[in-house]
Amino acid sequence: MSTNLVEMGQKAVKAKYELQGLTTAVKNNALIVCANALIESTDEILLANQQDIDKGISAGMHPGLVDRLRLTKDRIEAMAEGLRQIVELEDPIGQIMDTFERPNGLKISQIRVPLGVIGIIYESRPNVTADAFGLCFKTGNAVILKGGSDAISSNICIANVLRKALFSQGITADAIQMIADTDRAVTNEFMKLNQYVDVLIPRGGAGLIKSVVENSTIPVIETGTGNCHIYVDEFADLNLAVQIIFNAKTQRIGVCNACESLVVHEKILQDFLPKLETALKEKQVQLRADTKAFSCLEDVKEATEEDFGTEYLDYILSIKTVANIQEAIEHINTYNTKHSEAIITSSKENADLFLQCVDAACVYVNASTRFTDGFEFGFGAEIGISTQKLHARGPMGLRELTSYKYTIVGEGQIRK
Repeated sequence: MSTNLVEMGQKAVKAKYELQGLTTAVKNNALIVCANALIESTDEILLANQQDIDKGISAGMHPGLVDRLRLTKDRIEAMAEGLRQIVELEDPIGQIMDTFERPNGLKISQIRVPLGVIGIIYESRPNVTADAFGLCFKTGNAVILKGGSDAISSNICIANVLRKALFSQGITADAIQMIADTDRAVTNEFMKLNQYVDVLIPRGGAGLIKSVVENSTIPVIETGTGNCHIYVDEFADLNLAVQIIFNAKTQRIGVCNACESLVVHEKILQDFLPKLETALKEKQVQLRADTKAFSCLEDVKEATEEDFGTEYLDYILSIKTVANIQEAIEHINTYNTKHSEAIITSSKENADLFLQCVDAACVYVNASTRFTDGFEFGFGAEIGISTQKLHARGPMGLRELTSYKYTIVGEGQIRK
């Protein structure tokens, strides 16, 4: 094990106990100072980010990934606003979740507490550095971050800005630590740091997440890729469907809550698909359709089995035809990544069936999948979208970064 990693783990453990003793007021004031520091350091952050972008473009990075990597003045302001929103949110630490008294007089309470030290391994998006810090700090957790090599200059710069801001307030800078070594071997070692790290959260592509889940000795909260579907039901308002799909597919392509797969009822193919194709031509979206849908479109490629299970992160959309809502649900549950799925329909019966039977963290009726986001849910920044079923599911905000403990108060009781 790398001596440097062990030292970081030891520092994080020491920091977590200091953070757990901070009051909500102190934490909130520090977050405001950190938000202001990000704004004040905009030029410095953009310069570091440009180094990463230049390196990525030179290496032939996909445009969708370049978009994930790119910071702008507005995106830095959004990072700062995310921290300010966290300030406004209720601090879950110390909340009494339940309390009861036993017949022997023992008073038992269930109280929210921090998880401890959280490790996060992530790719591309440097805004994760600030988001993760803010949520972890508010909940009294120390965080060790391991970003990808593609955003290393941006991540180090942002982390240093936050560390200096904390130090200026007399708070341990080790509340946030950034692993600067981008070697894959270091990542593998980090996943074995269970002596110091309480929870590990991966954020990134399918390969990264699979690697962490399979190799970590630290308990993992799995965040997922987003092969998100929209099902256009036979009872859908077709104009509304076009509007929603256009937003979900094209508003931002390099994100996990973008629509990648379309499912369409066979009764509306002829009326609906030409309308959709016309709209999507504005963004030059490539359509890949099954046999039935293929005949209704002008500029289209034939879909393969692989297309139905692919998160494109690009201007590409697969189309599957179904005969009824049951077939739509079965197709979605077969190919989805349990992230975000939507139905467009005016039928309450079909909407309710879809909500009940689709297996995903977030299921929508008549709305874009792009709303699966901690900010949009009112959680402030998010740590990720959990697609698992234990502990946390969906956008992970403050409460999802807590555990609980029982406090038991007695008056001399002994067990017989």
